[in-house]
Amino acid sequence: MKISTINPLYVLCLTVLANIGCSSASTSGNGVTVTPPPQVATPTIVTAPAQNGAVLISLTDSTAGATIYYTINGSTPSGASVQYLAPFLVTSSINVQAIATYSGSTNSAVTSKAFAPAIPTNTLVWSDEFSNTTGAPAQPDPTVWGYDTGGGGWGNSELETYCAWSSNTAPCSTTTPNAYVGTDGYLHIAALQPSAGVYTSARLKTQGRFSFQYGRMEFRAQVPEAQGLWPAGWLLGNNIATINWPGCGEQDVMERVNAATTPDFNQGSVHGPGFTGASIGSPYHFPAGVTAATWHTYGMIWKPGTVSYYVDNPTNIYATFSSASLTGLSSATWPFDGGQSNFILLNLAIGGAYPGAPTPSTLFPAQILVDYVRLYTN
Repeated sequence: MKISTINPLYVLCLTVLANIGCSSASTSGNGVTVTPPPQVATPTIVTAPAQNGAVLISLTDSTAGATIYYTINGSTPSGASVQYLAPFLVTSSINVQAIATYSGSTNSAVTSKAFAPAIPTNTLVWSDEFSNTTGAPAQPDPTVWGYDTGGGGWGNSELETYCAWSSNTAPCSTTTPNAYVGTDGYLHIAALQPSAGVYTSARLKTQGRFSFQYGRMEFRAQVPEAQGLWPAGWLLGNNIATINWPGCGEQDVMERVNAATTPDFNQGSVHGPGFTGASIGSPYHFPAGVTAATWHTYGMIWKPGTVSYYVDNPTNIYATFSSASLTGLSSATWPFDGGQSNFILLNLAIGGAYPGAPTPSTLFPAQILVDYVRLYTN
């Protein structure tokens, strides 16, 4: 029997092909022709108008399962750049550049688009005014608001089950929604007690629908005050989907617990790696005779390097935090200038490690009323 001599290069090529998972290869004699991996489709930059010249940017890609990375400072994007996870607002001059990647494929070409909206300072660029002309309680705008749902304590030993607009599995019920826009033009976030020891509420979020980096954000709201109630308006980084909390950073704009105090208060805080408890926060004390149970505007001014909070007037800043605020905190890192945009949350928690449980004096239903959420340019 005659044994043919095999070209060692042919064996080496086949070994390499097996290791790198090339999509296909064809052989001719002792030679080998390698077909290169496919290239990921170039991302598409999609724009939608916001308010007063601002633009909402979405990035899409036709390669199923591709991951998009982008920059806004003119640098060439790579797999180490910010990952695209949600539409983000553009209010200043930037150059968006994006690539897409997929395992086993060649990275896409870079796509880019420059924006120069030239919007003046203190201009309203996005808002939800919670308008409702239907004559009945209405669903919060589903293009803006999604929901966290379920129970389990949410890392804080909370007692409520969070329900979405459409949740109809006990203890949730669509006949008594926990989040709705009333005919009064307010967003209602209702804490209910459908049976003894059972509580429902809502946690709305713009995750995956709307996000922004830098600006002046305001919630005009009226919050409930009773033992065991924990109303909040806050923000998390889009990158919570990839690096989890607290790496994504947290900005607490409107937050308080329990019954009214003398003086009454709102807590403004920031959280991140190495500072997750009460490390970086400051209370705002309302004037004598004023409580959080009346209407107030809770604001945040987010600029490169700083996060500031105010109540009722942007000149009434009661706390400003920066990377210098982390001095003395071991392993603490400032997460608010890494390039990611943040999304908005509104919720009313019940019980938990911070407020403690409700008591018989806690009346249900209790609710947050939100007149509007607005974002202005810095």
